[in-house]
Amino acid sequence: MSILDDRTASRTAGKPFRVMLVDDSAVIRGFFRCAMEAEPAIEVVSSVGNGQSAVEVLAKVKADVIVLDIEMPVMDGLTAIPKLLAIDPDVKIIMASTLTLANADISLKAMSIGATDYIPKPSTTAELHSAGTFKSDLIEKILALGRAKRKLPPEDQEVPGVAATKVAARAGAARSGPIVLRRPAILPATFLAIGSSTGGPQALLKVVAGLGQDFDLPVLITQHMPPTFTGILADHLSKVANREVKEASDGDVVRAGSIYVARGDYHMVAVKDGSNVVIRLNQDPPENFCRPAVDVMLRSLSKLYGNRLLTVILTGMGHDGLLGGREVVDAGGTLIAQDEATSVVWGMPGAVTNDGLCSAVVPLEKIAAKIRELSGRPVA
Repeated sequence: MSILDDRTASRTAGKPFRVMLVDDSAVIRGFFRCAMEAEPAIEVVSSVGNGQSAVEVLAKVKADVIVLDIEMPVMDGLTAIPKLLAIDPDVKIIMASTLTLANADISLKAMSIGATDYIPKPSTTAELHSAGTFKSDLIEKILALGRAKRKLPPEDQEVPGVAATKVAARAGAARSGPIVLRRPAILPATFLAIGSSTGGPQALLKVVAGLGQDFDLPVLITQHMPPTFTGILADHLSKVANREVKEASDGDVVRAGSIYVARGDYHMVAVKDGSNVVIRLNQDPPENFCRPAVDVMLRSLSKLYGNRLLTVILTGMGHDGLLGGREVVDAGGTLIAQDEATSVVWGMPGAVTNDGLCSAVVPLEKIAAKIRELSGRPVA
């Protein structure tokens, strides 16, 4: 076995991840196939032009990951999702769409009915030929979700075409021993921060809905998402929360009971301004290859709120939130994480858990109750 073969085998437990491409554009399918076939850990097992064909093929050909377009003839992506999941409930579906308001809304609806992740695809031929970041992001998502499909631990080897430090961000997410928990802060929390990535929109909907309308702590949320998507996410969260959830704007005054979502492509921090705490947005360099980044948000909040800050790290690839989480606990704050069983990818929550930062590691359905408990609010 060659070194390359050995690396691929360790990444996939012996077999490349099987991917189905579903897009009505043969050009897009060809571009996707070319990008994927450069990665030995990925095998394209089917390439079809509509959702109906995808359903028919999946009944005969196994796949770990499906890259699914939204708008297609015969059967669109949104219609296809429940049919695909009926055939294989564990298959991972990545929605691929251009960055329009309509497509962002449909992508979030798709994730609410079972899609796993999304990726904004190039919209022009010129963008296709200069889409190096898109290619590496697509490969990274497929590798991470393929491992999740096969229930393999996150891998920490260098991936061809993906920066080594980016992949090393996954390191340490596989549990190597019993979870060690630290005591939570003695005083109840007065501020809540939430960080999430892959699988985060679905998780956020459940957590925010579970907090209840009487939850009066201010909340800042950093979800790894591109522009356009974050405003739509805030709208979706508003509906389940039955109150306003706002895409953050520079200069917003943070108020009790208000929920703010970091704007796509902008870091979100909180700063003191006289007697108020206000939100500032910036386009400083990405951290952990992310903008917005959870670490950036947590650094600012830990300085302001110290031992009254409660932080929640939800499902996501990588380790964004680890360094910021260390600052949270060093300042006396409390950190909780989503457990491995209910996470789409246990990268971010796994990193803070294995670093010994957490006071609780709980299933998604229990996180809202744990937040209320640690903030001194009655738990139903």
